[in-house]
Amino acid sequence: MVRLLEPVLDFYYDYWFRVEAEAVDNVPSTGGALLVANHSGALPPDAPMIMWAIRREHSAPRPVYMLGEHWFKGYPGIGMLANKIGLVAAHPANAQRLLRDEGRLALVFPEGQKGTRKLYWQRYRLRRFGRGGYVRTALRARVPIVPIAVVGAEEAMPIFAHVPLLQRLTGLIYFPINHAFPHFGPAAAGMYLPAKLRIRFLEPIELEGYAPEDAEDLQLVQALSERIRGRIQRELDAMLATRRSVWFG
Repeated sequence: MVRLLEPVLDFYYDYWFRVEAEAVDNVPSTGGALLVANHSGALPPDAPMIMWAIRREHSAPRPVYMLGEHWFKGYPGIGMLANKIGLVAAHPANAQRLLRDEGRLALVFPEGQKGTRKLYWQRYRLRRFGRGGYVRTALRARVPIVPIAVVGAEEAMPIFAHVPLLQRLTGLIYFPINHAFPHFGPAAAGMYLPAKLRIRFLEPIELEGYAPEDAEDLQLVQALSERIRGRIQRELDAMLATRRSVWFG
């Protein structure tokens, strides 16, 4: 399925978002690693573009699996597509299998639904990274965490408002108002605005000095999570400060 999607992903990567991937070789060439990024947009383009950057730009290309919630299941066509390009249910057993047992790359967005619900005026202000579950995952699997900062996705599919009534009527997790309204789902995916995406892979945070049982230390987990969140936020601020244009970078 991914092979069939390659022309579409190449088009978005090269011509629509004109992705600029920086320091992609900070992603380990071998072994498991947990990739952690900021999240945004009604139908976020960040995940496939991060995955494609590693496939296209890394000196040792590797597949990437996204650990996520199955909130896509309410959106016709999106759930099936997400599964085909590498979405795996964010269950601890799945995470440990991928990271520890198989030595794979896994991508998570700790902001979760809170990140994709952000309104346009809230762009690039990171929400809380949950309760640090992703840190516990990395500690138990004994793999490094690679922070990633993404600029451009906030403008590619912005949200201007939410319609709670339509949310309740449709049973979806949210019903946004944006430039693609009233379309939402596969049709809206074809209406991304051509914002330029910059993806910056930061240096890995090694966790070798910790033991798997440290995952039960809630204070440590929260401290590490806040450290990673702060690092991504500072990088986003720096990238935005040098950005001359939403459309041209």
